[in-house]
Amino acid sequence: MTQRNAPRTAEPVGAAQTRSDGAPPTVTFASVREHPRVKIYVRKADEALAEIGYTEHGERHVGLVAHIAYNTLKRLSYPEREAELAAIAGYIHDVGNLVNRDHHAQVGAVMAMQLLADMGMPDTEIVQIMGAIGNHHENDGDPVSPVAAALILADKSDVHRTRVRNPDMIKFDIHDRVNYAVEKSFLNVNENEKLVTLELTIDTAISQVMEYFEIFMTRMLAARKAALYLGTTFGLSVNGNRLT
Repeated sequence: MTQRNAPRTAEPVGAAQTRSDGAPPTVTFASVREHPRVKIYVRKADEALAEIGYTEHGERHVGLVAHIAYNTLKRLSYPEREAELAAIAGYIHDVGNLVNRDHHAQVGAVMAMQLLADMGMPDTEIVQIMGAIGNHHENDGDPVSPVAAALILADKSDVHRTRVRNPDMIKFDIHDRVNYAVEKSFLNVNENEKLVTLELTIDTAISQVMEYFEIFMTRMLAARKAALYLGTTFGLSVNGNRLT
């Protein structure tokens, strides 16, 4: 199964019809994505990051992360509702950035609690999403649940030139340069071999492969830890060369 990092909005197929307790879900991915407050939070969080020079973290990013997180758990045979919770966590995982970039994961988890409680989601599901969002940042997070592990893998796999706001900055900013150099990005989940591989195609005329490792090593370590939590092995493939 291959996840394409393309500008798209997630639409998990076959959304759950029941919760683990047999009751119908009160909050779905679609209802979260379309909620007016969520739309404002996602947009304003991205605008805040734009002001301080960060790459795109708006609807394209969160929609893609939601899609990849959902499909990762589905391909690994996790329950439908658990996969949908991963999608919900993916869509709102960065709202804390509208408050501050520092500790945005933990702040975002508390914001998610309020949002989802107001929408009527049961506490047993809210805590899973809170834990995932609060642990998604590579510097201070851990895969504390399948939902959290899927979110980490999805978030760290979104490296792509479409995230760069101003291509002129690639001459001066290493993060923009590395993102802009990535022409294709795939998260390939092989459920039979228990392998999760981030496959990148990098234009080395723009950025050398070593620059990718220079700024993203902590992300890859976080992804490896998340993959191990899910009972899989994480690998990286750059321009067709697999690194394990």
